[in-house]
Amino acid sequence: MARKHHHPGRARRFIDTYTSGLTGEELRRVFTRDAPQAYRYFSRGMDEKAIAALPVHKQLALRARLFFWAFTLKLSPARRAIYGAGLLLALLGFLQLFRGIGFLSLPLPFSPGGGDLQVGVPAPDFADGALTLFIAFLLINLLVLLEVADRLSLKNDLEVARGIQSAMLPQATYSDPCLEAFGLTRPANTVGGDFYDVLPRPDGRLVVALGDVAGKGSPAALLMALLLAIFRTLLDEGLEGADLARRLNAQVCRHAPPSRFITLFMAACDPCTGRLVYVNAGHMPALVRRNSGEIERLTEGDVALGMFEHSTYSAHETWLQTGESVVLYSDGVTEAENHQGRPFEESGLIKVVQAYSAAGPRDVAHAVLRLVEEHAQETSLADDVTLLVLKRRKA
Repeated sequence: MARKHHHPGRARRFIDTYTSGLTGEELRRVFTRDAPQAYRYFSRGMDEKAIAALPVHKQLALRARLFFWAFTLKLSPARRAIYGAGLLLALLGFLQLFRGIGFLSLPLPFSPGGGDLQVGVPAPDFADGALTLFIAFLLINLLVLLEVADRLSLKNDLEVARGIQSAMLPQATYSDPCLEAFGLTRPANTVGGDFYDVLPRPDGRLVVALGDVAGKGSPAALLMALLLAIFRTLLDEGLEGADLARRLNAQVCRHAPPSRFITLFMAACDPCTGRLVYVNAGHMPALVRRNSGEIERLTEGDVALGMFEHSTYSAHETWLQTGESVVLYSDGVTEAENHQGRPFEESGLIKVVQAYSAAGPRDVAHAVLRLVEEHAQETSLADDVTLLVLKRRKA
């Protein structure tokens, strides 16, 4: 007969790994700090004065009901339905373990003659193990409660960050007698790493930029804010074109993590002459819609910012005639996929630009965003979507 081998060391290693980092103080804080904070978070809307005026038993019932609604209504409808079904199934399970009303023996505190007398008190009688299951049910619900409170608090912070990020970007269409520009962005998450800027210069030229920080979410958003601030500062110091890109690259290499890089397309346009001087640091090639109907891709460029500390950049130029437009975009536009995995692609963007050739920059940008969202309507956008459109017009 084969012997069964026991491995106490393996069980011990599992326990040590599972409880790694756990301290008594940390466990105590779950009940003394985290749980009360979660309760206060979900009970913020309760009328404490009105509740305090009720009898104690009604206070408890009302608090439990209001707390339940405050908690569950924070969940999405689908998750709320799953959570409700779980509660109902747990209740049905406890009812199946209920065996009736029994008697619980309790000792009398003062018995005649000093004997050990007990009295039977009616109490619910459950099958063995019911109490263990009930405690486990309470602990799991406590964990869910704490996690939801933490996530909602983080979501609120991200909403504030989104408002700040949005305020950093141009909020309206730029327009002068010879040039019009409009940009928009839609983050894949609450905050994103895409950005654009439209900055009039004292000499009448317009500097525009569109960039994409590698990654998504909060890390990309923080780096985006840093780069945008550095970009505006260096521009105010008089740097432009290749020199500006070189200084930006040095700052990104100095302050960003090694795994992060930024693609950037920036250009300075003279509205009167139509001269457009641009630098492309690893970004998608801009599209120029000519009056002939031809789409020209501005493919000249260099490496992304943050890749190599001593990278150099070169400026290139083109000319815009009256009625011609330039479309800058992030890869979230062309890489947006539908449920079949088919991307929107550059060809899809070109079709929209051609179809709206007579429209202004605002209409073109909104049309592209709308069609990208329709293309990906059965899937969520995997990346931030950003557009910046310039159009030269008659004075």
